[in-house]
Amino acid sequence: MFSGLITSWQALVLVVISTLGIYVAMIIFSRVAGLRSFSQMTNFDFAATVAFGSIMATTAVSSGVSLLQGIIALGMLFAAQTSIAALRKLGSFERLADNRPLLLMDGREELSRNLEHAQMTRDDLYSKLRLAGVTHLDQVQAVVLETTGEVSVLTVDPNGHPLENRMLSSVETSPESPRHAPPDPPNRNSSGQRDA
Repeated sequence: MFSGLITSWQALVLVVISTLGIYVAMIIFSRVAGLRSFSQMTNFDFAATVAFGSIMATTAVSSGVSLLQGIIALGMLFAAQTSIAALRKLGSFERLADNRPLLLMDGREELSRNLEHAQMTRDDLYSKLRLAGVTHLDQVQAVVLETTGEVSVLTVDPNGHPLENRMLSSVETSPESPRHAPPDPPNRNSSGQRDA
């Protein structure tokens, strides 16, 4: 009945060595790769962070995975993440590889199509607003679902400064959003000439 709780001292020593070894390897690789390794700025970074934890845990406690195998797996994952980060500097690769952030609210207006596309409910949205300290909708300038799955709530500037367009330049809007509307055509007078 308790046989699963009993193990040999050799197995325990192996767990200690594997845990320390893979932990040291993680520190070394993260120092070489830089601060971005755990930034979770993109969906790739988020997936890599989850994979790092999985590799470390498996290497530490699984007798079927050697310490050397775990270190090699970590090294390959760091190398892949670094390569993808370098390739993302090419605009074409970034557009191909990355999800685009999605606008969920434009001011007070909820964008129902984008909420449906994000598989979020209105309750999910309002939960994020509460967590951001929003007490009334007039405080909201925009709500964005980021590529990592996090929700950013941009609130009204207390000094009255408007939201700069470049803050949402990479964000996917919606036909429901005023930001999606085409620019107004130039005014013309009765003779068909453009006003100065």
